[in-house]
Amino acid sequence: MAIPLHTRKFYAYLATLSIAIGCLSTSPSPTEDLPPTNIQSPIETSKPNLQREDGARRVNIVLDGSLQNPAWSPDSDALLFTRFRNGYNTEPADLFVITLASGEIRALVSDGSGNINLPGSSWNALAQIIVFSSTREPHDEIYLIDAFGSPGGEFKLTDRIDRVAYEPSLSPDGEGVVFESHELDVEGNGILVIYKIDGTSPYQNLTDPEEDCRQPNWSPAGDTILYQKFDDGQWDIWIMDVDGTNHRQVTSGPGDKTDASFSPDGRWIVFSSDASGLEFANLYIALVSGGEPVRVTQYSGYDGAPSWSPDGTLIAFESFPGDPDGSTGTTLWIIEVPEIE
Repeated sequence: MAIPLHTRKFYAYLATLSIAIGCLSTSPSPTEDLPPTNIQSPIETSKPNLQREDGARRVNIVLDGSLQNPAWSPDSDALLFTRFRNGYNTEPADLFVITLASGEIRALVSDGSGNINLPGSSWNALAQIIVFSSTREPHDEIYLIDAFGSPGGEFKLTDRIDRVAYEPSLSPDGEGVVFESHELDVEGNGILVIYKIDGTSPYQNLTDPEEDCRQPNWSPAGDTILYQKFDDGQWDIWIMDVDGTNHRQVTSGPGDKTDASFSPDGRWIVFSSDASGLEFANLYIALVSGGEPVRVTQYSGYDGAPSWSPDGTLIAFESFPGDPDGSTGTTLWIIEVPEIE
């Protein structure tokens, strides 16, 4: 059988990278308890189609565990997501892709460790690669995989002895990755780091080690990066130029604002917030230039980890009817983008 063109391009691309870097190590072989590569959704399931009063529709995924961190395919017809097997944020975690029209689900990464994608720009349209982090030994690092690959096809990208790396986002040109980094065995003071995939430049810190900055997401134009920063007792959304300069605050006011990513035109951001005295976070959108946020979801429970579809019409997110911490886990939902000017 002929190897598909996108696969050939991907491995030629990685071969070029391996020459520049010296070697890109592959992941260990999949474990024996892997789910099948393709899982066909049955015509009738125990999870009927659901729609909330605010118009959000549940993505009918026939998988156990906590379904989190949806990220759109470049053509807006599929979702990449993380499945935590044992409950909300409880590893091990696997990566899956669901084709929305057919309901077909395929396993992408599954080796028994914590494999986690970030909502937003995890799936690169130009190179057709997906970036994620993994807790496999010796500690958290960043990995790449062909968007049409299967378990065992991962390539380890970052490799530092005294630093962990997670929550990665790819540049639109497919040449760079930005991620959150911490000293080994230290959970606070997240530092945002940028790194060229071909290894032609060293790791570059973009934020101050004395700050706590997390969850970076690259802009569609490739010139700015969104992130969340903890300051004065709460999280807010900030933006900076890709060289680590010109930091400016996007959100303000009481309440945490987290999980931000861009609209496809780069003018808006979508994020999760418990502002306005909400018991649990809901979704909001706001102009990058500032102004009053627009509430997107109207739910008594938790909505978070949103991603804006590349065609500009939909937002995918995770949801739970209450506090997800310690729960069996969230499900994935999609809502239409409200009318905005």
